[in-house]
Amino acid sequence: MTFGCAGKTVTESCEIKHEGQCYTEAKSACAAAGCPDDCVLLETYPAQVSCESETSDATVNPDQPVSSTKPVLFVVSGHTELGDTGKKTGYFLSEVAHPWHVLSQAGVGVKFVSPNGGAVEMDPKSNDLEDPINVEFLASPDAKELTNTMKPSDVNPADFSAIFYAGGHGAMWDFPNNAELAQAAATIYENGGVVAAVCHGPAGLVDIKLSDGSYLVAGKKLAAFTNAEEDAVELTSVVPFLLADKLTERGAIHVPAENFEAHVVADERLVTGQNPASATGVGEKILELIR
Repeated sequence: MTFGCAGKTVTESCEIKHEGQCYTEAKSACAAAGCPDDCVLLETYPAQVSCESETSDATVNPDQPVSSTKPVLFVVSGHTELGDTGKKTGYFLSEVAHPWHVLSQAGVGVKFVSPNGGAVEMDPKSNDLEDPINVEFLASPDAKELTNTMKPSDVNPADFSAIFYAGGHGAMWDFPNNAELAQAAATIYENGGVVAAVCHGPAGLVDIKLSDGSYLVAGKKLAAFTNAEEDAVELTSVVPFLLADKLTERGAIHVPAENFEAHVVADERLVTGQNPASATGVGEKILELIR
């Protein structure tokens, strides 16, 4: 009888029990093929067997959230008008896709909420389909949730391990002054969860107050889209306020880096990134803190 194991072919009689239990003859066959003593069945016998270490990754369902980790709540902007410019804005694709990729690869689920619920639109400038992670996200079942995001009133903070505010200039208009989202974020934080944001996403942080009445960002180091970066994209006079200045007014310690360089700052369970290049790093830090 001929079967393949670890890319090799051996001729030997063996018996293999389903559910991965190998009899003596099967162990001998695997050993002859260069596998360790234990092997697992890949197809109905007689067929291939393979070393357990080579198939362990294949048995993981990437869509199954880590059993001990609650999902992460992604906040995305539903605002589409870039001030009075006549141009469109919205959420920034890579600032959603890259953290999503980090979390989904680790088996952590995500859910989407926007300030008004319902469908949200991508900032046209961010529609980079040369980026394979963007393409992967847009093809995923999770991306379909962006056609019908939750309303803040739908959110139960106890269901989430973290809340993450994705960027895009739209966030500057509809993230602040949303009392329900601010309260949800404060509750997640005070329950031991993580509050995170990237680029213009920290606009969602400016009104978050803890139960003692203090601003969440007060006294904490953070990163956000800088005044210099806003000037570089020629939108200083368009946005309703300068994000770094507003956060500083709330008592935050703004820690800037060079324009458009990846820069992530974590202070306690507050995780922030400066710009789109920081999105992956923010996702990685969220994952580190919630696992």
